[in-house]
Amino acid sequence: MEKFTIYTGTTVPLMNDNIDTDQILPKQFLKLIDKKGFGKYLMYAWRYLDNQYTEDPDFVFNRPEYRKATILITGDNFGAGSSREHAAWALADYGFKVVIAGSFGDIHYNNELNNGMLPIVQPLEVRQALANLKPTDEVTVDLEQQKIFSPVGEFSFDIDGEWKHKLLNGLDDIGITLQYEDLIAEYEKIVHLIGSNLIFAILRKF
Repeated sequence: MEKFTIYTGTTVPLMNDNIDTDQILPKQFLKLIDKKGFGKYLMYAWRYLDNQYTEDPDFVFNRPEYRKATILITGDNFGAGSSREHAAWALADYGFKVVIAGSFGDIHYNNELNNGMLPIVQPLEVRQALANLKPTDEVTVDLEQQKIFSPVGEFSFDIDGEWKHKLLNGLDDIGITLQYEDLIAEYEKIVHLIGSNLIFAILRKF
């Protein structure tokens, strides 16, 4: 997973509340198993007019001025519904690095973090101000300082300390385990030398 320290990008507003994981990525696309390629199907029912992928020119993602946006400004309860991680894969593959919402579905919030994105909770007045930015206005998110810097103001955000550590250091669950690689290797040597049965017998005494 790539490190997330400071990120600068432009925003796109999609201020609907209760956007669930089926709207983010419909269930018919869950058969795909590779994380790559899901961006094409993000917000499928809203982005396209038919199953031939004819874009709806009125949907905000399809407007030319927002096509390169990488920070999504959205409503309350974003990512509610099923636990499908594919929804986070679609957001990441599309190019989003930051999602700023009023609240998140708990599982989806963790799925975004696990996929290197930064989900941020902000009150409505902040999100409305960010949603009204010009498409060319840049916003900077500083994870170390836990601050958002924008043309309409500077805003603080909260994040769990463990998740912050993981993102700053580019560590997923496998990366966390590999931090203890030397200890694991040493344990395996001991097991090989004296046998696991003896180790378990010793451990049972404590």
